[in-house]
Amino acid sequence: MSTCLVLIAPLLVTLALKVNSLVGIERAPSSLSLVAGVGSLVAMVGNPFFGKVSDRTSSSLGMRRPWMVIGLVGGSLGVLVVALAPTIAVVLVGWCIAQLFFNALLAAQVAVLPDQVPTIQRGMVSGVLGICVPIASVTGTFLVRLFTGNQVAMFLAPCAIGGFFILLFAIVLKDRLLSRADKPAWSLREFASTFYVNPRTSPDFAWAFAGRFLFVLAYAFLVTYQAYYLLEKLGSAEEDVPGQIFLGTLTQSTFIVAASLIGGRLSDRSGRRKIFVMVASIVFGLGLFGVAVASDFNGFLVGMAISGLGFGLYMAVDLALVADVLPDQDNTAKDLGVFNIAGALPFSVGPAIAPLILAINGAGYGVLYAVAGICAIVGAFAILPVRRVR
Repeated sequence: MSTCLVLIAPLLVTLALKVNSLVGIERAPSSLSLVAGVGSLVAMVGNPFFGKVSDRTSSSLGMRRPWMVIGLVGGSLGVLVVALAPTIAVVLVGWCIAQLFFNALLAAQVAVLPDQVPTIQRGMVSGVLGICVPIASVTGTFLVRLFTGNQVAMFLAPCAIGGFFILLFAIVLKDRLLSRADKPAWSLREFASTFYVNPRTSPDFAWAFAGRFLFVLAYAFLVTYQAYYLLEKLGSAEEDVPGQIFLGTLTQSTFIVAASLIGGRLSDRSGRRKIFVMVASIVFGLGLFGVAVASDFNGFLVGMAISGLGFGLYMAVDLALVADVLPDQDNTAKDLGVFNIAGALPFSVGPAIAPLILAINGAGYGVLYAVAGICAIVGAFAILPVRRVR
């Protein structure tokens, strides 16, 4: 939950408001696209790289623990740079530092699931982990709302609270240990494989990757431009935006928690993953269509509620599905790092193509979110070819 908190809070509110305060609403979408896009490229490289490094770490402190601590400290320093940045260029540098180190933290933490949890319980545990995103989203937007007017506190409060629990988890974790004798040698070819899993030899993994990419691309459109959607499409006042994002996130998160807890358990009992992931993607897409056609804040809340059902069900089952189709159980953090590219790359691709969508014949944020809905629904059908999991 705390890892989600330090990552999500800037994406939901503070980064967009920081950019808006520096360049104004006219230039903000393109400037935010630059910052978010480049930062996501850094995350895309950093996540599998640190996943592989974690798989090869023979420290007496364990394989995962050192990278949790390093990632937290480095990422928090990057967020501080963003908070104090006087220009977009400095914001970009700070956000890249934050993305690099927070993804080192994330790569180590995600590997704990296959490290510690047997296959038969992964759906339930994945469902429990699924509620971390909504809780972190609500907590992050509440903290930002609480410190509205104090930009440094808006950025650092989530890091301070999240950091405490991340360090607590690192202390109590019974981490895996790797002996130096079992540590594989480095090579240039081996390093290149950090960012690649052969889709021919691991087709199930490749299809799961495609489904996650399209789903997260839809989510990236939603969270990256939510503040500007409220400002321009619904005509909200800038001082009302943090509170409105908090209410929207709270509404969505209520449904995410319910769907995540129920969906993970049902998936384990039925022994099925694919149908749950497909239904989740379709429902999430329908929720985005609801946001796209909303004409007032109440309509926005309805769309967020529907999207919450889909997002919660997806988060409950997709990680369990992926854990079941990993190509190599001896390199789980590396393979999950490759898979996490599907979670990072959309936050680069989305901001790159969003200005183009918005520029087509004066298309607004309603059209952008309709495109997002289509991405989610197409992603549902990417799961069909997966064979190793029912």
